[in-house]
Order: sequence, then C-alpha cells, then structure tokens
Amino acid sequence: MAKEKSIFTKDVVLVMAASFFFMFSNMYCNPLINGYAQDLGASSAFAGIIVGMMSIVSMFLRPIAGNLTDRFSKYSLAFWGGILCFIGVAGYVLTPNSTFLLICRLVNGLGFVLCTVCMTTWLSYLVPFNHVGEAMSFYGLMNALAMACAPAVSINLYRIIGYRAAMVISALSALLVVVTIQFVSNRAQPVAHSVKQSGFHIKIIQRDAIPVALLTALFAIPYFATQADIVEYAEQRHLPIAVGAYFLIYAVVLLLSRLFLRTQFDTVRFEPWLILSTVATIFYLIMLSIMKNNIEMALAAAGMAFGYGIIYSVCQSTAMMLAPDNERGLASSTFFLGLDIGMTLGPIIGGIIDSTLPVKYFYPVMLFIIPLVIIIFLVNRKKLNSAIDQHYR
Repeated sequence: MAKEKSIFTKDVVLVMAASFFFMFSNMYCNPLINGYAQDLGASSAFAGIIVGMMSIVSMFLRPIAGNLTDRFSKYSLAFWGGILCFIGVAGYVLTPNSTFLLICRLVNGLGFVLCTVCMTTWLSYLVPFNHVGEAMSFYGLMNALAMACAPAVSINLYRIIGYRAAMVISALSALLVVVTIQFVSNRAQPVAHSVKQSGFHIKIIQRDAIPVALLTALFAIPYFATQADIVEYAEQRHLPIAVGAYFLIYAVVLLLSRLFLRTQFDTVRFEPWLILSTVATIFYLIMLSIMKNNIEMALAAAGMAFGYGIIYSVCQSTAMMLAPDNERGLASSTFFLGLDIGMTLGPIIGGIIDSTLPVKYFYPVMLFIIPLVIIIFLVNRKKLNSAIDQHYR
C-alpha cells in the first residue's frame, strides 16, 4: 500500500527534473542579460527592454498557452517549449548585436510560456488528485531551487569565462529538458470529451484562479525586486555581507521546510499558509531594511523562504484544485500570469523607489503589499479555504 500511495513515480521524478533544468536555464540568464546587452552596444533603456521582453511575451501569451495545454499533449508542448528555449539561448551565445539579442529573447520567452504552463499541468495529471498539494510543493521546490542556484552560478561564472561562454551552460540546461521528457511514459493527452466540447473557444483566464494569481503577484513583487537589486542595495548601503550567499541560504531553508511540511500541503487549508507567509514576508522585509551583518542577512533569506517560497507552492496547488479537470491548463496559465506580473513589477517598483527615495526606504516601502494581500484574501476567503475540499470531490 505504501508504494501505491507514493507520488514519486518515474514519470513524476522525470517531469520534476525537466522543470528544474528548464527553470535553471531561464533564471541563469536573467542576471546576465542587462550587462550582456550593454556589452553588445545597447543603451541602458534598450537593455531594459531586452531584459523585460521575456516577461512581456509571457503576460500576453499565457492565455493561449493555457488553452493549448488543455487541448494537446503536455509532452508535445514541453518538447517544443524546450526546443524554443534552446534556440533562444543558443542565439544569445551566437548573437552579433543587441537587436538580434532582443529577437532571441522573444524566442526564449515563447519557450518559457509553453514550459511553465504545461509542465505544471502535466504533473497534476501524474499524481492522485488528493496528492496535488504535495506534488506542487515539490514541483515548486524544484523551481525555487533553480531560481536560487542559477543566478548564483551564472554571476560567478561569467566573471571568469565571459558572457558568451557562460551562456552555453544555459543552452545545455534547455537541451536537457528535451532529453529528459523523452523518458516520461504518460504524455498526458487531453481528455477527449473536453476538447470536443470546448471546440475553438479560447478563454483568457480561469475565473476561480484569479484571486490566487493576484496573491501570487503581490508576494512576488518584493521577491523579484530583491533578486534584481539586492547586490546594488548592499553596495549602496556599504554592507559588509556575503550578498552572493543570500539566495543559496534561501534555497537551503526552502528545501528543509518542504521536506518537513511535504504532506501538510494536502491537508491544511489556505488561511494558515497565508498567515504564515504574510508574517514571514513582514519579517524578511524588516530584516533586509535593518541588516548590517551576515547573520541578519541569513535571517532575511530564511524569512523569504517561509514567505514567498511557501506561498508560491500553496497558490500553485490551490489554482489547480479550484479548477475543473478540463481547465487545469488554463488555471496554470492564470497562476503564472500572476507570477509574470510580479516578476515585471518587482524590478520596476524597485527602480522607482531607488531613483526617488533614499536607499534606506527600499524595503519598508515594499510593505505596501501586506494590506493588499489581506484585502484580497478576506474577499475570497471562503473560496480559497474550500480548495482543499476538492481533494474529495
């Protein structure tokens, strides 16, 4: 019986591994693109457009990817997503100028959209429905580890071997996505009747997942602002800290927390998770505001793991549990639309704060998300708390 209940089948492990390679490939490039674009002759403004192109493409194409995911095999979409990521990143390595880099960034964005939406949905088809929360927690862990480790590797490596050579690692990681999914047996073909009934009608968002997407966006804003600006923030404040270790500490704490809480994601309602993550978010924003040494930096990173790291997986699984079976792909795309918004707004808001206020206000201002989180939750409290009940429908 124990083996039957285990969610870690060969297919689940392979899809999680492919998701790690995919996210590693994309997050690896993010810290390098701005400097690389300027190194190729782009102005600061044009470099900013190049950096943001992937998120812009994602926001516009999420609904299409969601509808495609509910109509075609998840394997096919992951395959083409991986190929597009590989082509895009290989273009980074070979690009002769910043204009071509922009085009490659767009191609990379297309692959990013397909993989993020279809892999989440694919995994939900590979586990019993009453274990979706646990599966999403480990899937989110793979993504979070990649998002934490990839920037640390790329930032240190490019300084040794240069931008072009460093980008090769990202291209190889994208190629590993395509290789890994070849060994997945269940390719998650769509349910025949749902395809027939839906015809060519395209939905933009999955209605039940909207509050989840909004909460995801809010929690993502300070996370991605930190990812983009923490190095410069530490330099402006002249902090004697090992800032390069911040996201590695975050990843270790996140890993330990997921291992400890693994089964709780299928039994605990949304509200306790939201309270935990909200308190942890307040804590890490305050710690980043006052930190003066590595201990305080480590506490901030741990707080972020319980803030953004936990709520990321809870929101992802909640979106899947609230949606009808034939709209899981659309629910996944709606969730990731929220992530795209946070990924885009985080650096933008961070830039506005940095350019208009003293650096000491950078993180205190980010606390504006807290009342918005509380309002959105209270308005949708009943629906969000009921998601766990869908396990037994």
